[in-house]
Amino acid sequence: MLSDDKIKRINELSAKSKEDTLSAAEAEEQQALRQEYLKAFRGSMKQTIENVTVIDPEGKDVTPEKLKDAKNRNKLN
Repeated sequence: MLSDDKIKRINELSAKSKEDTLSAAEAEEQQALRQEYLKAFRGSMKQTIENVTVIDPEGKDVTPEKLKDAKNRNKLN
């Protein structure tokens, strides 16, 4: 995930944009930080989903094949 400093900066820029307008440099920085945050979030979410196993009420593994394939690909890498 992102460092606390970067998250703090994202929040500062967001607050400033609500109160006033951002300079071109600040708007560019905000966009870059947002993209970095989204990339980290998506990576974390993907990792979480790929570690899920779905079990039905009878105790059988009913994890979708697509997810099983993704798990196997990650084990090989």
